[in-house]
Amino acid sequence: MVFSSIPFLFLFLPGVLAIYYGLLRKRQARNLFLLLASLVFYAWGEPVYVLLMIGSFMGNYLFGLWVHKYREKSNMSHLIITVMLLFNLGILAVFKYLAFVVGIMNSLLHVQLDVPYLTLPIGISFYTFQGISYVIDIYRRDAEPLTNPLDVGLYIALFMQLVAGPIVRFKTIAKQIYERQECERKFVYGIARFIEGLAVKVLLANHFALLADAAFSHEGYELSVMLAWMGAAAYGLQIFFDFSGYSAMAIGLANMFGFHFEENFNAPYISRTVSEFWRRWHISLGTWFRDNVYIPLGGSRVSKWKVVRNLFVVWLLTGLWHGANWTFIAWGLHFFLFIMLEKMLGLESFFTKYKVWGHMYVILVVLFGWVLFRANNIAHALEYMRSMFGLNGNVVIGEEAMFYAREYVLLFIIGILSCLPLKKWVLNRHVNLANTAAIYTYQLVMAALFIFSIAYLVKGSYNPFIYFNF
Repeated sequence: MVFSSIPFLFLFLPGVLAIYYGLLRKRQARNLFLLLASLVFYAWGEPVYVLLMIGSFMGNYLFGLWVHKYREKSNMSHLIITVMLLFNLGILAVFKYLAFVVGIMNSLLHVQLDVPYLTLPIGISFYTFQGISYVIDIYRRDAEPLTNPLDVGLYIALFMQLVAGPIVRFKTIAKQIYERQECERKFVYGIARFIEGLAVKVLLANHFALLADAAFSHEGYELSVMLAWMGAAAYGLQIFFDFSGYSAMAIGLANMFGFHFEENFNAPYISRTVSEFWRRWHISLGTWFRDNVYIPLGGSRVSKWKVVRNLFVVWLLTGLWHGANWTFIAWGLHFFLFIMLEKMLGLESFFTKYKVWGHMYVILVVLFGWVLFRANNIAHALEYMRSMFGLNGNVVIGEEAMFYAREYVLLFIIGILSCLPLKKWVLNRHVNLANTAAIYTYQLVMAALFIFSIAYLVKGSYNPFIYFNF
């Protein structure tokens, strides 16, 4: 089940809200009900693998108790952390990377090992990282362990962030498990954020997906230069609106139930350096890798070559985290290369000073990164990039490109404008939300966006969701 679906919008969510606020009053009862609802939400699409997730949070509950008990004994606590990582990453490795590794072994060793094809559990990367965060935060004394395993399950399986994040660090939500305050202000804000996310996902991401799919389905020689660039741009907008829209919906849902999640996107396409882009894109993942991999390796407070090593490890792991495919590894190393060059050559200060050049540089680097991310394999990615420069004997402007240009010109304008922090600028500088007229206008806009989004879904239009192999 995904948020942008009729069953979720008109069956699951209303039912959960009605029971949560209409029948339950005590905190523990509400927590237990949210856990049960989250398991139903997950079982809707993964009826078998819900048992795997239950095993994951029960295991991490025990690791949390043990590391808390023995954290004064460094040898014992280090052993517990090691076993915990083997437990969590072992589950991830079996379901996400085993077939990939066996395929590599067959190619390198010229053997014929059977390649195990296991269905990838939805959201496994997200709830695995949250399980690790739970134990690590207890080990670092950033939070105390939860005494009830069902509350650990609630933290890990909470349906708002279960399928596609954001990755919610335990230390940021630990107190909210028991002490959150549901109120009308949060609920109304949550509705608005949810509608915003639903609208950009359904009305923008889904439409850009059609163009991206069309472009990436072509052979290199069939793809005009113009359509290749349009397809790459469309995918860049699709993945942004899909993922940021889902994060906005998750944040909105969290507020409806009294939780507060950190923002996961902050207008990344206005960045002037690639480093800045990754401080603004998928913030929860970047923060997780920074705190749990980059800084423990020494961060930037080591020699220049160790900084390069640290960046390499982080971006190799970031690429692998997104999926078991060489394209994801290449995508991660693509960004490693440019971030390393920025830090080693002082390009951050240059592009920050010359803003126009910085923006152009970031957009080009990111677009080529998205081609790697979207392509079926490395050969497909390279062929697509050659098409972007007319190196496949392809025409510059074709009939299909002109058709999509006419159809999408307005959508591209709206999409590009929507990448800018216009809402923050308008609300902060030009709208007084204490003004009754402004409030009514905002409510009408939200209502219109919701109606348009539902009409699109009821129509049965194209409604993909990017799981990113997570």
